[in-house]
Amino acid sequence: MATDTATLEAQLEEARGALHKLAIGGQLVKIKYEDGETEYSRASMPELRRYIRSLERQLGQTSSAPGSRKVIF
Repeated sequence: MATDTATLEAQLEEARGALHKLAIGGQLVKIKYEDGETEYSRASMPELRRYIRSLERQLGQTSSAPGSRKVIF
């Protein structure tokens, strides 16, 4: 099922906000989506980052592979 751009953008904004809350010391955040909700803790920040990257890919916002680095000589 395709999700419209406005919904994806709203989900991405919510996910980024949740990551920020965890990064500044929050203990638990909840993210709501179409079929339910997911709770993230500081321990699950990598999983939340993967979710954010997934949303960015669906919106065409990624510019390079995760973890890639430019080589400078």
